[in-house]
Amino acid sequence: MFSDFVEAEIRSVAQERGMDAAALLAVAEVESGGQALIEVNGRPMPLILYEFHVFHRQLRPAARAAAVGAGLAAPRWGQLPYPRTQRERYALLERARMIDSEAAYAACSWGVGQVLGENARWLDYESAEALAQEAMSGVAGQVRLMLRFIERRGLTAALARRDWTAFAHGYNGPLHARHDYAGRMARAHARWSSQRPARPGRPPLGIGARGAHVAALQQALARLGADIAADGAFGRATQSAVRAFQAEHGLVRDGVAGPATWTRLNALLAQDFVAA
Repeated sequence: MFSDFVEAEIRSVAQERGMDAAALLAVAEVESGGQALIEVNGRPMPLILYEFHVFHRQLRPAARAAAVGAGLAAPRWGQLPYPRTQRERYALLERARMIDSEAAYAACSWGVGQVLGENARWLDYESAEALAQEAMSGVAGQVRLMLRFIERRGLTAALARRDWTAFAHGYNGPLHARHDYAGRMARAHARWSSQRPARPGRPPLGIGARGAHVAALQQALARLGADIAADGAFGRATQSAVRAFQAEHGLVRDGVAGPATWTRLNALLAQDFVAA
């Protein structure tokens, strides 16, 4: 299951596009396993899957031998095992970038929709790196990338009518039934449809959030004494400031600015305004 922050981000994109939020949440959850972001080297990053055979395919012939020798490429799928952790996968990506940066970005599946970077030009991105940057921009960027793939595959109508078998066939391929993609999406959609979203005065904010709400949060924390810049990007510094605030005021120290944190912030800011 997604955090409140991730759920709010996906629901926001669905609202912008006039889509069934539960359907979009169902697809994202099944494709990502219910996790949208992981901290890598101090930054909130999308989940990736590094494909050795795609890197091999994308490389110029002169570079392939070195990549194979370094354990970064293989002629066929399955010859090398997938690393189990995201940090290991990002380490592979960084090593691959030293050989060919564009091929390395193309070799990874990105974000909640696990869209392969090799599809960049087909999806009208300038490059695989541009596709990756969309995914790395935050949860909303990951969802926009996933929707580009859905639209380009001609699956928008199947998603709208919740024809999960047709959708899974187009999104996951003809062997989708082996992994019960259609059944899992149908069950996830039923659960999200029955779940009433919590909509506080401000959305829950966590690692990877960007925009005016984050800047407002940072300004509020700074006004109450936190040493933090209002840059509109929720990174580790903002997370630390939120955790410190939560600890000081007896709140759950999860680093997410949810309803309880916003309520306490607003109350203190109101007191500060009256005192001024």
